[in-house]
Amino acid sequence: MKTIISNSWQEILADEFAKPYYQQLRQFLKTEYQTKMIYPDMYHIYEALELTPYEEVKVVILGQDPYHGPNQAHGLAFSVQPGVNLPPSLRNIYQELQADLGIVPVQHGHLTAWAKQGVLLLNTVLTVQAGKAYSHRGHGWEQFTDVIIQKLSQRQTPMVFILWGKPAQQKIKMIDTSRHVIIQSAHPSPLSAYRGFFGSRPFSRTNEALKSFGLAPINWQLPMQE
Repeated sequence: MKTIISNSWQEILADEFAKPYYQQLRQFLKTEYQTKMIYPDMYHIYEALELTPYEEVKVVILGQDPYHGPNQAHGLAFSVQPGVNLPPSLRNIYQELQADLGIVPVQHGHLTAWAKQGVLLLNTVLTVQAGKAYSHRGHGWEQFTDVIIQKLSQRQTPMVFILWGKPAQQKIKMIDTSRHVIIQSAHPSPLSAYRGFFGSRPFSRTNEALKSFGLAPINWQLPMQE
């Protein structure tokens, strides 16, 4: 079988890649990429899984679907490519990071440094049509990302799931909450950040949980330049 992801995720998700729903999703995406502008580019759809192998996941931050503006999405939830203006949700994430841990916001929105430390930045839907938020919902991605969450929940080493907003919080039913730590609040988008995201201290709470598991905390300070 063709390798889709070049690490442990390939074997863990091999059964999914063979299922009819995934094959239908693949055909749908083939047509979409050939006929429309789709984000991220097809070589970065699985970037979150590529950068954070199964056994290295310490934290899962769950987003909804990729940014739908030019040059933004590159396969990591909430992250944008270098040189792109900060989207409002990410600006709010940085604001909470500063309030929580005193980390001064950087000027870029490239979150790869978090991913390489074990923060899986996963969207529930992994592709989107340019300018049309949530346009690829209902085509199979939700089923696929549900399986990713289930596989992580089954893992022996505990982890932290950060669930911002209602769509992410619906995934709780797939997580073994007796073993893993759940941190949830309103979404960081400007529409809801003041309804419980600000002041929720997700970063320090995550690190406290990791230390209680006997794991090294995440260094949330991003490099100044990207």
